[in-house]
Amino acid sequence: MIQTERSILHVDCNKFYASVECLYRPDIRDKPVAVGGDPVTRHGIILTKNEIASKYGLTVGEPLWKAYQKCPELVVVPPNYPLYLRFSKLCRKVYEDYSEYIEPFGLDECWLDVTGCLQSPMEIAEEIRRRIKFELGITVSVGVSFNKIFAKLGSDYKKPDAITRIGKDNFRTIAWELPCSDLLFVGRSTARTLNSYGIYTIGDLAKADIKFLRSVFGKNGDTLHKFSNGLDDMPVRHKDEIRDIKSVGNSTTTPRDLVNNNDVATVLRVLAESVAERLREQGFKGKTVTLSVRDAKLVSFTRQTKLSAPTDLSTEILGAAMALFKNNYHWGANIRSLGVSVSDFDWEYYEQFDFSGTVQHREKEEKIERTIDVLRRRFGHYCIQRACQLKTADLADFNPHDEHIIHPIGYFA
Repeated sequence: MIQTERSILHVDCNKFYASVECLYRPDIRDKPVAVGGDPVTRHGIILTKNEIASKYGLTVGEPLWKAYQKCPELVVVPPNYPLYLRFSKLCRKVYEDYSEYIEPFGLDECWLDVTGCLQSPMEIAEEIRRRIKFELGITVSVGVSFNKIFAKLGSDYKKPDAITRIGKDNFRTIAWELPCSDLLFVGRSTARTLNSYGIYTIGDLAKADIKFLRSVFGKNGDTLHKFSNGLDDMPVRHKDEIRDIKSVGNSTTTPRDLVNNNDVATVLRVLAESVAERLREQGFKGKTVTLSVRDAKLVSFTRQTKLSAPTDLSTEILGAAMALFKNNYHWGANIRSLGVSVSDFDWEYYEQFDFSGTVQHREKEEKIERTIDVLRRRFGHYCIQRACQLKTADLADFNPHDEHIIHPIGYFA
């Protein structure tokens, strides 16, 4: 019996948000364009930019004030997530003509397993590239490979509007020459550790002794060795498969640096409300609250705490997150980004009434927060807000529940 080699595509929409904005606004197509932040207050960061803006050295995540210094004529437009979500779904419709195995990686990227199709994977990749361009007016780059990791590497290899094949016959000449930081799931910290041991390229990583990698990274050392040698066997999930939810969270890069505990509380309150609302929508309550912090020097840390009872209340999530912050951060630098998540879900917990009235108080809090959920669904997120948030409106004026798109967590998280 002839064994059919796996054929995996990774399709990446080029400069997705900016491409969609330029499609709808012909007047800015020939100008440097960035999506993100507030163009009036010049707050926030660049979420994405078009090819013209890239020529000025602008980078994703760069503060707007710095971007304007590099490119004074930069056109900044606020993100329109419903529109991007619509285009993401339209792309999916195209992919579904070729496979049932479609796994999203954020709004603008997808893996497809086209193993066993009558057309060759390169023919399918070319057809998808042409169709997206003709039918939707944006461009994609496609990686073609025998596994997910190298397919993703291929879509990043040549942009925009390109196809790159990384096969068993050429991955040593293409993939192995690239920096190890280009390998999917190898973040800044992992890459820095690898570099400190003289491992700079994916080829260096592939040739490194597996026992050494285990001694440095534990079980993740095996994964690094596997990925770099093209031995990834992760399946592409079926388009209808529902993943088990392990945690619910939101994070944000703040429009300006946070300089005191009041600033931090303002942002954490918005995040906690979003997380609590998501929990209630899913019918979850969790016992573990996790706080992520990154300061202006790009130093980051994560801390967790367990609650006495599972919760879906923003007040309890905020209280736990704020306690973690105060106990673990002592203002060596201003804060640039914060994240809050809740995990360790418990569906069988039953609360017992006590003389202190704790349960009754929590029931009242829950009724209040559920009422707020209803009001926001009917009249919009900003129909009701906490008065204390008005003092620092520049930090509180964002809606992570509706606007923030959740991306897959890192492999090594």
